[in-house]
Amino acid sequence: MTVARSRAKTTTPDWIPKLARLLPAGELLWDERTLQAHASDKWFASHRPEAVVLARSTASVARTLRFAHEHRIPVTARGAGHGYVGGCVPVRGGIVLSLARMNRILEIHPQDFVAVVEAGVRTAHLQAEVEKRGLFYPPDPASRADNTLGGNIITNAGGPRCLKYGVTRDYVLGLEVVLADGTTLCLGGRTHKNKTGFDLHRLFVGSEGLLGVVTTATLKLLPLPPYRANLAVGFGRMRDAVRALHGILQAGYLPSALELADAFTVEAARRRTGSRRLRGCDALLIVELDGQERSVRSEIRHLRQLVRAHQPRFIQVGLGPEACEAVWQIRREFSYALRDTGLTKLNEDIVVPRSRLEDLFEFAARLQKKYGIPVACFGHAGDGNIHTNLMVDLQQPGAQQKAEAALDELFRQVLAWGGAITGEHGVGLAKKQWWPLAVSPEVRELHRRIKAALDPHGILNPGKFVEI
Repeated sequence: MTVARSRAKTTTPDWIPKLARLLPAGELLWDERTLQAHASDKWFASHRPEAVVLARSTASVARTLRFAHEHRIPVTARGAGHGYVGGCVPVRGGIVLSLARMNRILEIHPQDFVAVVEAGVRTAHLQAEVEKRGLFYPPDPASRADNTLGGNIITNAGGPRCLKYGVTRDYVLGLEVVLADGTTLCLGGRTHKNKTGFDLHRLFVGSEGLLGVVTTATLKLLPLPPYRANLAVGFGRMRDAVRALHGILQAGYLPSALELADAFTVEAARRRTGSRRLRGCDALLIVELDGQERSVRSEIRHLRQLVRAHQPRFIQVGLGPEACEAVWQIRREFSYALRDTGLTKLNEDIVVPRSRLEDLFEFAARLQKKYGIPVACFGHAGDGNIHTNLMVDLQQPGAQQKAEAALDELFRQVLAWGGAITGEHGVGLAKKQWWPLAVSPEVRELHRRIKAALDPHGILNPGKFVEI
């Protein structure tokens, strides 16, 4: 949990007036307030850039990168700044290139099932607009009301609906990308099938701003499912909840979401909401189905019978969108409830094979006992992506060192099980020290070669997990 902090600088670099002449008025700023506002994300690191470009067009992005490439100036692209791993922190200073003003939905085509958007469009805004037309964009990261599609693309964001519908990568048909030297590429297309050459647009999905800057995306849409239903199920033991989860999948169901929370998380939510139902629950399972109303109603009845065999303390049924949202309100309270504890939440988005879910919860309990740090686990259990949150009192002497030791033990165990150190948030700065454990030397070298080919001067998001 290395924390970077920058010292205030008093001199203005001589390259700033030169870049200002290349950009439209108001796009280049270097006042102290703007620089500080673009120095960090939702993680702990902060570093002040020397200038911020608030680009309104791909042309401005290209001019900025061409200039930076020529003068060897670091450039860190930024969306809404809602990342959890320090991915958009400009640790080498230079330019923060913000895509926030490129926020237009350029096209929604109902017959082609395609949307064309600029990188700064908020995820929830696109979802609302396509649903008005009976269409569906499934990726649903928790901060979708605030985060941008460009940020989703470069982190390959997910969310609860990944289980059935897949992650952001599965909806990217084409990208407009500006390379480090200012070259603008149009990759992929707008058809739902395309095998013309290499699948180059997907190279930039999940690239964390290290290979190029995404300015526009062509996204696949689906028909909007006409009906939803879900269950919230409380259990006295985590073992029963995990077995119910496996039973749902073994029975042939593929829910649109399958979420699981542990005792610490459930108790925090109970205190926040005052819910009597949650009292005495050591686990909470949420399962949602979507599709045609008749079939969904029939399937949710069967699922209710199925989970009853695993001794639940309660079952809450949500039929239709409003009732479903009432169930999800419990899930949405988790992060707020954990903040209510007054502890600092270290949010780790590890992934384990599904067969290791019960092992993960047991291991988290052992970590809690060993280090004296509460561990709150909740998340996308259907695909093994559990947000494992260390709840740390940073005012306590030695707390940060204990947290780092616990994280190291957690990541090493997850990798030993064949899991991954990140499923949604990315490597960024937060997981940089575990990058060498997560992939082989040969794979790290391949990353470095690709980086060197596309960004030979190493100006894009320097200081992160791949450098040349």
